[in-house]
Amino acid sequence: MLTAMLYRFGPFELDMARFELRANGEPCRVEPQVFSLIALLVENRERLVSRDEIIEKVWDGRIVSDAAISSRIKSARQALGDDGKAQRYIRTVHHQGLRFVATVQATLGDSAATIESIDATPGETRAATDAEATRPSIAVLPFRLIGDAGPHAAIADALPHELIAELSRLRWLFVTARGSSFRLRDPDTDMGEIGRLLGVRYALSGTVEIAGANLVVTVELADTRDSSVVWAERYSGAVDEVHAVRADIRSRILATLEVRIPLHEAARARLTVTEHLDAWSAYHLGLQHMYRFNRGDNEDAARLFSLAIARDPGFARAHAGLSFVHFQTAFMRHSDDLRGEFELARRNAERGLELDALDPFVNFAMGRTFWLEGDLDSALAWLERATTISPNYAQGIYARAWTETLAGRSSEGREHVDLAMRLSPLDPLYYGMLGTRALAHMAQGEDTDAAAWAERAAHSPGAHVLIAMIAGVAHSLAGDAAHAESWAADVRSRNPALTSEDFFRSFPMKADAMRARVSGALQRMGF
Repeated sequence: MLTAMLYRFGPFELDMARFELRANGEPCRVEPQVFSLIALLVENRERLVSRDEIIEKVWDGRIVSDAAISSRIKSARQALGDDGKAQRYIRTVHHQGLRFVATVQATLGDSAATIESIDATPGETRAATDAEATRPSIAVLPFRLIGDAGPHAAIADALPHELIAELSRLRWLFVTARGSSFRLRDPDTDMGEIGRLLGVRYALSGTVEIAGANLVVTVELADTRDSSVVWAERYSGAVDEVHAVRADIRSRILATLEVRIPLHEAARARLTVTEHLDAWSAYHLGLQHMYRFNRGDNEDAARLFSLAIARDPGFARAHAGLSFVHFQTAFMRHSDDLRGEFELARRNAERGLELDALDPFVNFAMGRTFWLEGDLDSALAWLERATTISPNYAQGIYARAWTETLAGRSSEGREHVDLAMRLSPLDPLYYGMLGTRALAHMAQGEDTDAAAWAERAAHSPGAHVLIAMIAGVAHSLAGDAAHAESWAADVRSRNPALTSEDFFRSFPMKADAMRARVSGALQRMGF
């Protein structure tokens, strides 16, 4: 079983795998909407969450009264032993929204990272600098040996050297060459000085230690602009399997950087007056909206990607982002002009390819356009190209897994979605990965397992209405009519116009047997 996030703050634990809030180890009884509200605030603790976003995520954009919202906020505070006066956990920013302000420890499996909540005054801005108008840049420093590593001492240079080679394949990131970064071996060198000497925004440093039979590697990503730690992690494995451990550590670090650097860039960009955003900042702000899969955020993403293109017409990833926006508009049925959205998605992806044919995100976007037309073979060819260019590109691997599963290759799909979840456990589309795993079980007739995975997917933050339809189908196939009907009611309350035809247009299943089973389940649910 793959693990999900566990958040600890004060005496509480928020268990995303079990959808459970615990106080001092004991489960707390909270309503689903109250749990979703707490989860939304905790997972976005680095920023203010507006009331509009709360409505979009907790109520899926449905019209709700102020009294209902206030009631859920009050219940969330009561569950945490908080109140509107103390605000130890949930702080209200008058007329703007809410923010989670307690210190949170986020844990995945055996890994943990503590992130301090930072008080910030809403509306604070700063001027964009010339340095921020360029793409992100990174220097990977030689790792430091701790103790006597014996015959494995070379890994302190070998691992960062391999990371430099792999990171150089990410077309959006400027990577300082080994010959420059490896000259800075002094562990006491100030990160700001490293940034000045090498002209980079980020520096990745680490240590290597042989502890008994174990190889232990720690890594730390720093922002050289203020010497702050963006991300840190500790990895370990058997020293006898050093080559397998090295490969695993390398792939996990690469996948994490692919998520962490854009998240950090977007967080900094939010402090910039929108009118002064450079192309790169506008692009990353667009990503934050794009992954929320609702109409309002998708429109905001389109505006920001268009701004990025206006500032830099040769920005391939911004064109790919605009392609994804039109894909999403068609996928979620936010427009009646599906053919027009298909064509815009294809046109923007093609423009991205003209500008940078080796960017994995651009190839990913192109693959998605064929999916819209039900051409899974062509979609898979582009997604395989994306993951060949960047073998640790988690979202590309996930999209490939989804396509393989729909194309009748569920075993391969299951293998790839497990890899995607391991590479990117904090991915904004993690709910989609869970949904893919559910479909893979469904395709293999493992309906009880499918229902369990689909339930996790549909309850995950950000999960859109089509994921709820998958949950209903899975429960119906597993013989749980009550849960199936509950999810069917949830779908109708969120989008009463959805039909089985819409479902199969979004998920063009090629295996006749699977399509027939799913069609029967949708009919039983009244779609």
